[in-house]
Amino acid sequence: MIMLNFLLLFFFNISSIQNNAISLSSWVSKIDDIQEVRIYSDNYFAVSKYNIEDNTFISAHGGLYFIDDKGYYEVLEFNSIDSSRVGDTIYYSDFTFSNEVFDDGDEEVDVVYLIINNIKYLPNVGNYNDGGLNGSWLMSGIERRGEMRMRDVNRPRKTLKMLGGGRFQWIAYDTSKKGFYGTGGGTFTAVDGKYVENIEFFSRDSNTVGKSLGFNYQIKEGDWHHKGFSSKGDPKYEIWTKRKQ
Repeated sequence: MIMLNFLLLFFFNISSIQNNAISLSSWVSKIDDIQEVRIYSDNYFAVSKYNIEDNTFISAHGGLYFIDDKGYYEVLEFNSIDSSRVGDTIYYSDFTFSNEVFDDGDEEVDVVYLIINNIKYLPNVGNYNDGGLNGSWLMSGIERRGEMRMRDVNRPRKTLKMLGGGRFQWIAYDTSKKGFYGTGGGTFTAVDGKYVENIEFFSRDSNTVGKSLGFNYQIKEGDWHHKGFSSKGDPKYEIWTKRKQ
């Protein structure tokens, strides 16, 4: 019984360490001109794939994830390529971390990789500031013609924005209809009430790629309010609420 309890504690600690290692993080895999980005925030994940040479969007999927002693699981809430997969649970037994040491000429650098389904991802690194915005957010309000229109964040039709590891991705989708309506993402910074998105992909309009959008933001009663202008130059005031379920 003592040995069994020890083994259970060992596996629990391993899965907890793995969970902590990817929580509020982002990871990048690049093969030729194709870049694939994973963002983890809270209990949710999003994966985007796009061509960095011609700025074309390729695919996106995401939902909930969890880790136990047997492996890594993803429960799909959206899938831009195959909507029939929405609701499926995907199990990966080859989820792991790997360390490699590189010599950059000045010093040796220890790099940790994330490996899922034989794909190797590097952690997103850089001097970024999340401004306390890291997490998963659901759009709960948007101003239309000067009037703030509130949304029920528990409805199946959602606009989700995930921030982690210096990267962001928003996704519009409907879990009941298995609909996927658009996505975009890239890198972000949030400093002193200024939130900036640097767009790397946009499923609806590749001409938006390369633009930087700046917003004034503040947290009011736990909600994220931001004001600025859209990629088309239209005034934009949105309210985002932390996702709880």
